[in-house]
Amino acid sequence: MNDLEKYFYNNYGAIIYKWSHYFDIYDRHFSKFRGKDITLLEIGVLEGGSLLMWKNYFGDKAKIYGLDINPACANKVKADNVEIIIGSQSDRNFLRLLAQKLPKIDILIDDGGHLMNQQIITFEELFPHVVDGGVYLCEDLHTSYMKQWGGGYKNPDTFIEYSKNFIDQLNAYIPDNPDLPVTEFTRHVDSVHYYDSILVIEKKLREKPEDIVTGVHQD
Repeated sequence: MNDLEKYFYNNYGAIIYKWSHYFDIYDRHFSKFRGKDITLLEIGVLEGGSLLMWKNYFGDKAKIYGLDINPACANKVKADNVEIIIGSQSDRNFLRLLAQKLPKIDILIDDGGHLMNQQIITFEELFPHVVDGGVYLCEDLHTSYMKQWGGGYKNPDTFIEYSKNFIDQLNAYIPDNPDLPVTEFTRHVDSVHYYDSILVIEKKLREKPEDIVTGVHQD
């Protein structure tokens, strides 16, 4: 087990609710930030247990923020470098003000309401606030296939279908095609990773790739 799993399975404090396969994904994409002076924002606080898990995993230099719509969450966690903010991820104006208030984000985890509009609005408003070299992770994407969450298989309004456009945008540097223009996403995203119920986007400023040949022709 990695350190996140060890913490989770030995947790007798505030409740943490995660799917078991998430921990390997977290560790794969987050381990490089351990022990560093970073800013993490997790949307969805519940009992606050995961905020304490992140604090333990990343260390005392990390500044951990939690965002939740429920005012009862405001005092769930009392710990240094952990702050809970109350507001709605469905509210674009609130998210824009939040981006002005917070420092640039190294890691953003969307574990909020899981409704389609919430995931899309949150990405559109807060992804630009993630630093170069940072990670944006949206979880519980199985709701894109569940009608009670506004989802449905091949429903064009789901976050899954919305995010499939990221694949085209990632590759827009190569085709000379007016229907696939280079975007800010193209310029600022290094990789897109899909897992069961999770999408991870790693940011990195990129220039247009060059087609390079080395060596000599062999007779």
